[in-house]
Amino acid sequence: MVRQLKLGAVLMGVGGPGQHDTWTHPEIPGDASIDIRWYAERARQAEAALFDLVFIVDSQFITPDSPPHYLNRLEPLTLLSALAVSTTHIGLVGTLTTSYNTPFNLARRLASLDLISGGRAGWNVVATGDGGTAANYSRDEHFDYASRYGRALESVRVCQGLWDSYEDDAFPRDVATGVFVDPTRQHRLDHVGEHFSVRGPLNISRSPQGQPVIFQAGDSDEGRDLGASIGEGIFTHSPTLEKAQAFYRDIKARAAAKGRDPEHVLIMPGVTPVVADTDDEAREIERANRLGKDFAKNLAQFGRPFGWHDFSGYDLDAPFPDLGDLGADSFRTQAEQIKKVAREERLTLRQTVERFMSSTPQPFVGSATTVAAEIERWFTGRGLDGLNVHITVPSEFARFTDEVLPILRERGVVRSEYEATTLRGNLGLPIPRNVHTAAREARVPTPAHV
Repeated sequence: MVRQLKLGAVLMGVGGPGQHDTWTHPEIPGDASIDIRWYAERARQAEAALFDLVFIVDSQFITPDSPPHYLNRLEPLTLLSALAVSTTHIGLVGTLTTSYNTPFNLARRLASLDLISGGRAGWNVVATGDGGTAANYSRDEHFDYASRYGRALESVRVCQGLWDSYEDDAFPRDVATGVFVDPTRQHRLDHVGEHFSVRGPLNISRSPQGQPVIFQAGDSDEGRDLGASIGEGIFTHSPTLEKAQAFYRDIKARAAAKGRDPEHVLIMPGVTPVVADTDDEAREIERANRLGKDFAKNLAQFGRPFGWHDFSGYDLDAPFPDLGDLGADSFRTQAEQIKKVAREERLTLRQTVERFMSSTPQPFVGSATTVAAEIERWFTGRGLDGLNVHITVPSEFARFTDEVLPILRERGVVRSEYEATTLRGNLGLPIPRNVHTAAREARVPTPAHV
């Protein structure tokens, strides 16, 4: 099969991190993040452009300083179930935490979405970084870093085992004989592990794609190792092609070392393309979007990797404060990177906030021709297998779908039609074999040829 660029659409409603003023745009309804009609329109817009999936991010802890979309938004699987009956081909991927869910409930909800959609479900596995979430789940303390990643790996393995509870021929539904289920094709899991004990079986059958597609995002060593172990799609962020290529090589090598086919681990960084009539015009728009942000809001958002630490009482023009191990049980990799850069470059708090909250220039900025060429350069240069395009303003997304994608389509970089009706089929991923079917067939002698 010819390698082609995979496309995801990230639906952020009234605006996620760094998008505090998105909700004021005339094309964005003030209630977009809780309006299913807005999501359905965006999903159909992406499906018309032959995107592989829509992606719903999530977290379950907020402060008054959280981005507008985070303050008031729909729960991912409820939302995606509605989109399942509003679309026909596009994949439906939602974020679900393994820190504050149990595997049986996760497996059942995701399998339900997979059947409702005809095999288009995907799960973005996260080990919750926001420590404040603990108090919403009757816990005095957040899970430590090692426990979060241990729970994540075990949760996925348990879910995968539960999704194999029924073999594909488990339900004869034979009215003549009165046989609804073949009990020999139903299997208990009987899992006893470090974090979970789950008996099973799951009370739902497999979908046309076998199991939901597993996605993962994480840049720490533990996050990368988890992604290489269980991820079929990897969500990430790369500011330059060189950094993207290094991440790509690392994840693929880790996957191969674990006995997996690296081609079945798709790297999909998140991007916000800016398309205009000329390169200069696009760069000016991107610069204004990146630098024209409210510093006070950025300062508040800056505290998130450190467990929403309040930096408002610090002297902005003094050296970046010594925070000790603050952030170790939150978004540790991001917190440690911020502290390291601030220390090595002797930055003030103000300079550090500006460095990390203003972000670096986006790589996919320019005319449609320029953006298409840069995407193709990253794709052929093995910096990525696909893109996760952040959608806010519909007309801006339309410039990407209507001007950039036709160029890439002419060059054979993106598809001209859907290859399948399942998410796995369109991503080029294999259907996982039911382990019980495989074991049973392995025990059956192959008839000798006469």
